[in-house]
Amino acid sequence: MKMLTIFTPTFNRAYCLHHCYESLKRQSSKDFVWLIIDDGSTDYTPSLVKSWIEENMIEIKYIQQPNQGMHGAHNTAYNNIDTELNVCIDSDDYMPDDAVEKIINYWIINGSKKVSGIIGLDSDTNGQIIGSRLPDQLKKSSLFDLYNKHGVKGDKKLVYRTEVSKKYPYPIFKGEKYVGLAYKYYKLDEEYEMLLFNEVLCCVEYLEDGSSRNMLNQYRKNPKGFAFYRKELMNLKSANLGFKYRQCIHYVSSCLLYKNNRFVHETPNKFLTILAIPFGVSLYLHILSKTTALD
Repeated sequence: MKMLTIFTPTFNRAYCLHHCYESLKRQSSKDFVWLIIDDGSTDYTPSLVKSWIEENMIEIKYIQQPNQGMHGAHNTAYNNIDTELNVCIDSDDYMPDDAVEKIINYWIINGSKKVSGIIGLDSDTNGQIIGSRLPDQLKKSSLFDLYNKHGVKGDKKLVYRTEVSKKYPYPIFKGEKYVGLAYKYYKLDEEYEMLLFNEVLCCVEYLEDGSSRNMLNQYRKNPKGFAFYRKELMNLKSANLGFKYRQCIHYVSSCLLYKNNRFVHETPNKFLTILAIPFGVSLYLHILSKTTALD
């Protein structure tokens, strides 16, 4: 059995998915499976992937499903992974030629069931590190502490032990297609730390149709998913008061977006939520003003 599954959720990305495929063909180690979760594509993704499977250059598993959004595609991926490790490489990203080899070698030397996986670096397509490097003095950390206690900036690449990544599936809300992926990561943080690996494992390109470019629109269309996400972050044991207050502000705005008048009753932190109402209302109005034209 292979050691690593590289999974790629994709939705109408046939025009750019080949960059990921070409990088996987160039890997110095072929000890991986590429799992493609086609989240309801209506373009030529099926025929494209079929041609790659027929090439037989790398091992590919292809699963098609009705469109559920990124978190729904992640749920399907985790349910179909049987390798020891997994990593998500988005459809508009690709891996350096030696990334798989580095992941596997690092895990063989340092991995254990005491950690949930590895945190590595992302770079842009020019090789510049996204945000900051990982602290050299640290060997392990939770993802939450890395950002909130150690001041790390920018997206990082997460390699998880499959056994633990199957925990905490994302909820699916009818009519919505977004729940913050960090929900799972922060829940795992409460049980495990992760190994820190100052090597670039993924090259990232932020496309105009990517979710990171359209966050306010995501807020407007997926308020239940965002409210759920913010409630979960309020419950984090390692979070300080300021962090929890910010979650309350977003929680209030999301509840207002789907007309949930019971949000004070349902919040895990009533006092902070009441204090957050004025700022939550302001954020709600800001989202409405910036996204009305997108309805």
